[in-house]
Amino acid sequence: MLWAAAGVITLGFLVALQITAHHLGMPGPITTQAREVIYAPKSGFLLYASMALMMVVLTWRQRLIALGTAIGIDLVFLLVRWATGTYPAEGHPFGNGALWVILGVGVFALLRRTGPERVLMLKGVGLGLLLVTGRKTGDTWLLITSQTRPVTLDPYVAMADHALGNPSWLAGRLLRASGPVGEHALDYVYAQLAVAAVCVALYQLRNVAAEQRFPRHHLVRTFLLIGVLGPAVYMVYPVVGPVFAYGPEGGHWAAADLWPKTLPPITTPYELPFDEVTPRNCMPSLHTAWATTIFIHSRKGPRALRIAGTFWLIATLAATLGFGWHYGVDLVAGVVFAYTVEAALRTYDRGWDQAGVRLIGYGTAVFAVLLASYRFVPLEMAAHPWVSGPLLLLAMASVVHGYLRTTRLWEASAAPAPHLEPQPEPAV
Repeated sequence: MLWAAAGVITLGFLVALQITAHHLGMPGPITTQAREVIYAPKSGFLLYASMALMMVVLTWRQRLIALGTAIGIDLVFLLVRWATGTYPAEGHPFGNGALWVILGVGVFALLRRTGPERVLMLKGVGLGLLLVTGRKTGDTWLLITSQTRPVTLDPYVAMADHALGNPSWLAGRLLRASGPVGEHALDYVYAQLAVAAVCVALYQLRNVAAEQRFPRHHLVRTFLLIGVLGPAVYMVYPVVGPVFAYGPEGGHWAAADLWPKTLPPITTPYELPFDEVTPRNCMPSLHTAWATTIFIHSRKGPRALRIAGTFWLIATLAATLGFGWHYGVDLVAGVVFAYTVEAALRTYDRGWDQAGVRLIGYGTAVFAVLLASYRFVPLEMAAHPWVSGPLLLLAMASVVHGYLRTTRLWEASAAPAPHLEPQPEPAV
């Protein structure tokens, strides 16, 4: 019933978003996803990662057949595009085969399987499609923010960022000094965040086919919920980022051409009018939230996975700042947002445990206070950075500490009591 309810809610959300996008003259998530059945996909890597996620419900023989079929279909598409001269100018020339296989497994489950096996297969298909659709939903949300929010709050956030020493300006100069190698490496890490998430999720879901059930909690749930809730904050708190508001990418809409060489002066902030193209997708930093979630879930894995999770978090933070896509305070809000969402899902699994509810309330309050301080006292934060900066970091650290303390208590209470073997009586 829970899966059915989630499916109905998701479908209703997609339809509503599709209708909204249509009224704004934009393609919605359903339209863009349907096009990728035939046309070149935006990210072939994401489609293959989604197929890998779907294949956790299959046997090894079925996985090999599915992978071979996807590659074969993509080869046919490549040959047809080469023969007709329709090689894509943008996007990836592969990935259609993976989407076809995901849809094909869904049809196969409905027509050729029954009972629990059919349900498990459909859950796998749904999980794979949710990852792809989540990406399309996010793209549509970004277009909606640019169309419906004519002004941004970047001057407020830039002032508040003085509390942290404007780390984006420093990171931008360091990234430029690293040359094209550093830039390409960080750009790849930033763009393939969903693929990294799938790698961690595959480890968590590795026993699904053998056990014929999904674990109660895994990375994909948190990843998708962050993607659903985050854009709602974008609508309330529109911010475009330093490379647009204070850099060359903003053109004549920019407040000034300062990033990354010159720090913005401490002046009274104002609402900055901006174009109808640039997404207002900075507050909070969802890339930071997603990378934080990957880090959290990789802690239970083997050493190589823990190292990879740590690397992806550090590299993502470096990319968000170094490319000028986020301010430092965006990242602080993103970390608090991620831990609060993760706590909410784990608390739900435990039947709304009292300690978990307190943690959710505290994380939500800290997140709200952060956003309110950026909006209403940024000048005071900029004037007293040695006070406001540590307070920001302390607030973030308190949420992280609360999460770690609460989850450790949960794990300790769930651990089975040690079984004491009867000891032999001493000889008299």
